[in-house]
Amino acid sequence: MQDIATRVWNHKWKIDPIVRSLIDTDFYKLLMCQSVFRNRPDTQVTFSLINRSAHVPLARLIDEGELREQLDHVRSLSLARGESTWLRGNTFYGKRQMFRPDFMEWFEALRLPPYDLQRVGDQYELTFEGAWPEVMLWEIPALAILMELRSRATLADMGRFELQVLYARAMTRVWEKVERLRQLPDLRLADFGTRRRHSFLWQDWCVQALREGLGKNFAGTSNCLVAKNRDLEAIGTNAHELPMVYSALADGDAALARAPYDVLADWHEEHEGNLRIILPDTYGTPGFLERAPDWLAGWTGIRIDSGDPAEAAETAIAWWRSRGEDPTTKLIIFSDGLDVELIETLHTRFHGRVRLSFGWGTLLTNDFRGLAPEDGLAPFSLVCKAVAAEGRPTVKLSDNPRKAMGPKGEVARYKRVFGVGAQEALEVVV
Repeated sequence: MQDIATRVWNHKWKIDPIVRSLIDTDFYKLLMCQSVFRNRPDTQVTFSLINRSAHVPLARLIDEGELREQLDHVRSLSLARGESTWLRGNTFYGKRQMFRPDFMEWFEALRLPPYDLQRVGDQYELTFEGAWPEVMLWEIPALAILMELRSRATLADMGRFELQVLYARAMTRVWEKVERLRQLPDLRLADFGTRRRHSFLWQDWCVQALREGLGKNFAGTSNCLVAKNRDLEAIGTNAHELPMVYSALADGDAALARAPYDVLADWHEEHEGNLRIILPDTYGTPGFLERAPDWLAGWTGIRIDSGDPAEAAETAIAWWRSRGEDPTTKLIIFSDGLDVELIETLHTRFHGRVRLSFGWGTLLTNDFRGLAPEDGLAPFSLVCKAVAAEGRPTVKLSDNPRKAMGPKGEVARYKRVFGVGAQEALEVVV
């Protein structure tokens, strides 16, 4: 097992680059990338960094030269032979050759496209433009780099013994959470913590702790590199990016209203079983389910990623019943802002009523709250989103208006088209 404190103390990033591989990314990114490669390969998109926690002055904390060095390092990466073999030959969700030969040939030749970095006050503006299949693969490494550089800046002035104590306390915190989760019957939990992790080494440690502590109740990790290295299941399906871009490309209100279902129709043709998971909250869960075609009710489950999670789960259960489906055979994946207390609450309420799974993210792989001076390692909300497609702005409404994004006029239009009324504004922690 790695001595993380000593590696941090040595400050040798050439040994520990923040992003070590093109598959140091989330599995859903590669699944979506293959879908985009097949269906919309020439679509031009723009991704942009969005710091929802404006009180964290990233440009004052992170040296621009170090940031550029790490971003440039990612651009030098290509798929290694062993990584290609793993993707081509492994079984994912019970299916061999999940990734088609034409996609793999493209991925093996890929180098990530250029970036644009500007400092504006105390924040960085980081954007990526180009063909959708290429640009979308910047999201996860860009976030991981910024999060870890912020961690490194905070740790830089700490002494060796101080670092040892810091990581010992953080490890104890994770293990105490694991001991509580052990008490939940039939728990199914996966690591979803790549995007806003403290560091790669820390995510890897957390995954090993969950594997030992939870045994068969640990389903796997969203991180492809960790899954490969630790012989674990790679977990993931799809994200808001797909309906956001499809919707931006829609001509007229009628096409816009159809766009979220067009996305899933394309997905339906490619995948089956546990990959058929609905993410309904991009433009409001209640309206999405109310207008959903009947074939979607036959899908395996729903992922809940914003709003009140219990309320959203009750909405999903009622919808399945209204469509003649048995909720006890359906899967609900909770993935928004989870920590052990919320996992316990949701598990108690819904265990036995549906099949349950939890995607535990930032508060697994980046919970150093209260452990550093001035709480300098507390997690914060940083995202990298598709903000335009073919020159048209994208919009996300969410079930929490504080997560909404897009130009004011377009947000109003989307609310009208998708029938989104008043929403409860909830705190965005991560």
